[in-house]
Amino acid sequence: MFLARRGHFSHGLNRLEMYCNDLLHGICQPNNHPKVLKESGATALVDGCNGLGPVVGNFCMDLAVQKAKSVGVGWVIARGSNHYGIAGWYSQRAMKDGMIGLSMTNTSPVMTPTRGKGRILGTNPLACFASAGSDSFELDMATTAVAVGKIEVAKTKGESIPEGWALDVQGHPTTDPVAGFAGSNMPLGGDELHSGYKGYGLSVMVELFCGVLGGASFGPNVRQWMSLEREANLGQCFIALNPDCFAEGYQERLTSLLSSLRETPAVDPSLPILVAGDPEKQHMEKVDRLGGIAYHENQINLCNKLAERLKVDCVEVLQNSQVAP
Repeated sequence: MFLARRGHFSHGLNRLEMYCNDLLHGICQPNNHPKVLKESGATALVDGCNGLGPVVGNFCMDLAVQKAKSVGVGWVIARGSNHYGIAGWYSQRAMKDGMIGLSMTNTSPVMTPTRGKGRILGTNPLACFASAGSDSFELDMATTAVAVGKIEVAKTKGESIPEGWALDVQGHPTTDPVAGFAGSNMPLGGDELHSGYKGYGLSVMVELFCGVLGGASFGPNVRQWMSLEREANLGQCFIALNPDCFAEGYQERLTSLLSSLRETPAVDPSLPILVAGDPEKQHMEKVDRLGGIAYHENQINLCNKLAERLKVDCVEVLQNSQVAP
């Protein structure tokens, strides 16, 4: 619910069936707990033991925060993990403890490198959350043009996707979400002319910190998206920085920076300048006003089909005049 409340529907309910399939087929072990394999004052290597991704992620970020409180920085890498939801959840977890939180993960290969075709790298998201007291900077982004879930959502809703999001199996740009889902995601930036090589480079950086450094599966070696043939063995990275170990007045300077950005003259006054996290905060306020999250009807239908399959109660929908996103 965390991401849906923030206005993004690519995870949460959209991932529920995948998690259930992993559990039902014995691909993921829900009762396993992560363990520390190697540790120093500021670092740790963790084996997720093929447990639930969020369990591994919470364990690792909590360990990173503990180290940051002690020595100023905590850098924890996990292998043997599973899909952990969204990177921002863990960065926020560190931010709530007074730290600057960073989190990243490799994922199943869905992206093609610049000038290529075929799936080689994951969406490899990263997040950085930092508190400025009553304000905050909350960056959570894929290193592909969009998360693969956004293409899935468009497919579910029967909508086209913007050019620059995906390639078909022949390596040609497409606006058809079905063709894009079967093909590959484009790097952040799109094609080479529009600096897609920068998103490609960022994706490799995440792969370095997660899969390569952690000894997890990496790049094209990660299991295919939605595959039930083998364990995911994802690599994930969690970093906590203690601002108290650096220059005094950090929150005041961050507040000043964020204010300066928002006060930049807008080309269109009806579209004010935002900083990372602002759209999500606005959507959370809307959800609170409505008293619930507005899901698309097709998403609810898919969820109810899963409920019937699992022989559990279907989702209870509260009718509202607001149009679902």
